Amino acid sequence: MHRRITGKLVIATHNPGKLAEMKELLAPYGIEAVSAGELGLPEPDETGNDFRSNAAIKAIAAAQATKLPSFADDSGIVVDALDGAPGIYSARWAGPAKDFAVAMAQIERLLQERGATTPDKRTAHFVSALCVAWPDDHLEEVEARVDGTLVWPPRGTAGFGYDPMFLPNGHDRTFGEMTSIEKHGLPPLGLGLSHRARAFVKLAEICLEPR
Repeated sequence: MHRRITGKLVIATHNPGKLAEMKELLAPYGIEAVSAGELGLPEPDETGNDFRSNAAIKAIAAAQATKLPSFADDSGIVVDALDGAPGIYSARWAGPAKDFAVAMAQIERLLQERGATTPDKRTAHFVSALCVAWPDDHLEEVEARVDGTLVWPPRGTAGFGYDPMFLPNGHDRTFGEMTSIEKHGLPPLGLGLSHRARAFVKLAEICLEPR
């Protein structure tokens, strides 16, 4: 049976971009949210072999440490011409300095090496797996994706991560060129376009009630 989120919630992330998006998504539900970074929690080792298991590792670690329900996202970009890389290693490609300009340049270099110079050879998708863990080990898990193509050079300074090189299907602007409302705002304000927004809609249906 699904369980509703009530009261205080820990957002198990140290990524300020993810934190901002998650807080915006949670705002209409009146959930009091605090981040793992704000609480000084260590980042657990992400030893899973897929997005869903890594999200669970982060959520469970925060729930056990705080004795509060904890919400985690594991997400990344999957590039078809690179056999699915960087995938679950998307953040690691940015290195210790979290320099995603370096990571995007690495993707572009590898695409060029493979002759992936036309849009049909540059397809990719973002994946977001969301997990809510309770201290008693109850879990709620959902996953979603958004498809698109990779552009070069990167366009736009909004968003974070690989957003400036990701052009979602059916749109003429990258995630890096979209406002936060355009990218992950939910109806009626936005289209719920991003992978994280789409996963959040699934989670909200089973775990959240609007104020």
